[in-house]
Amino acid sequence: MAQKKGYEVDSWLARPDPAMGIVLLYGPDRGLVAERAKTFASKTGLPLDDPFSVVKLDGAEVDRDQGRLLDEARTVPMFSDRRLLWVRNASGQMALADDIKALTAEPARDAIILIEAGDLKKGTGLRAIVEAAGNAIALPCYADEARDLDSVIDDELRKAGMSMTLEARQALRRNLGGDRLASRGEMEKLVLYAHGKKEIDLDDVTAMSGDVSGASFDAAVDAVLDGKVGDFDIAFTRHCQSGGHPFLVLSSAMRQLQAIQVMRGQMESGGRNAASVVAAARPPVFFSRRKLVEKTLERWNVEALGRALNRLQTAVLQTRKRPDLSEALARQALLGIAVESARLGQRG
Repeated sequence: MAQKKGYEVDSWLARPDPAMGIVLLYGPDRGLVAERAKTFASKTGLPLDDPFSVVKLDGAEVDRDQGRLLDEARTVPMFSDRRLLWVRNASGQMALADDIKALTAEPARDAIILIEAGDLKKGTGLRAIVEAAGNAIALPCYADEARDLDSVIDDELRKAGMSMTLEARQALRRNLGGDRLASRGEMEKLVLYAHGKKEIDLDDVTAMSGDVSGASFDAAVDAVLDGKVGDFDIAFTRHCQSGGHPFLVLSSAMRQLQAIQVMRGQMESGGRNAASVVAAARPPVFFSRRKLVEKTLERWNVEALGRALNRLQTAVLQTRKRPDLSEALARQALLGIAVESARLGQRG
């Protein structure tokens, strides 16, 4: 079964398996899908601006003209030994899935098939066909996590010959992650703004960094931790209505609760207060959030934090199984934690 985990994709793209004649890149982060597709296309060695070597098709176009992809795949190239057939904006098109199924059974000798798709449900349609084939591979593209964002930031800093203060990096990271190309564009904009400086600082980030993950989900997560149910509902709704993926809020909440769980363990085992634990935290807690983190540490014990994290992990699994209900499932889980935080605050 030809598929990779999210964290394995970049390493595979660095050294693609030539036996894989069909490559499917899919997931909710369209920018990451597009960036990785371009990376793979460049690895073929074909001139990407040559229409005889690289044929670009739209998923809807393939669906309207059934058999078009098969005809292209079986056309003998005139000016090179092979061609790249690059299909974009694929989703649940049946004609495309049928063509790919035929090509997995009878592989094209002179063509490589590259497909960019949205978030495809496991076990059905195009994704199921590719994952079951021996000559095809499915590569998932999910929203960037902290280490991925650091990689994007470091990559652009290296190109510019610049560095960045820790506070600037923390502030920037909180506004990135919804879309890889948008995150990279935001970083490029910041580097251009700070041109002439050797180090980007917090003032640069504050001046230039917009919220490229849709409506900022910082407010939603902070409201959950603070037990402000109404504020959470407003911020979460704004995030989703502006195109932000609910998974981003779940993921951010999980990262923060995991860090808080570690700090709470230090409080309980070392007999220290919240302020001292937060002050000594590594990586440091961003200064504007220290009071909120201290308050959360005082409210929640290790066991309660464990239950909250289990709730979030369950929600993540449920949203992957039912992407059509992801907003409702994420809202329910986060709302439950916000209510619990408010209750614990009243008790204290």
